[in-house]
Amino acid sequence: LTIRFFLLNLTKEIDLINRDPKQINEDVVKVDFEDVIAEPDGTHSLDGVWKASYTTFTVSKYWCYRVLSAIFGIPVALLWGFLFACISFCHIWAVMPCIKSYLIETQCLSRIYSLCVHTFCDPLFEALGKIFSSVRVALRKEA
Repeated sequence: LTIRFFLLNLTKEIDLINRDPKQINEDVVKVDFEDVIAEPDGTHSLDGVWKASYTTFTVSKYWCYRVLSAIFGIPVALLWGFLFACISFCHIWAVMPCIKSYLIETQCLSRIYSLCVHTFCDPLFEALGKIFSSVRVALRKEA
């Protein structure tokens, strides 16, 4: 019962009609015959050759994709799932703790730096400001 419940939580309904709901492949791999092969005016093949080329391109692309996805789809999905699981694992268990540790350490160092600046630099620059506050600069343009 618990295994069945676990598997039900991992699976979700998928849309078998719209298989690219976020349109991540809209401009990249949507390639039709007209996008690849075109004959300019004045250079046309025979109509029968053109129709046969269109059919050959379309059918071979369709079936080649289906055969490749049938053979390699599940193993490649397994590899990608494994890769993204490893990336997620590293991000959750290594990257974020390192970043958080770094932020904690830099916060401590920034307090020490701020204390040093206020202790040593503020009096120095205040004294320099008082020394040079009486200096007057006059600019004259000589012709």
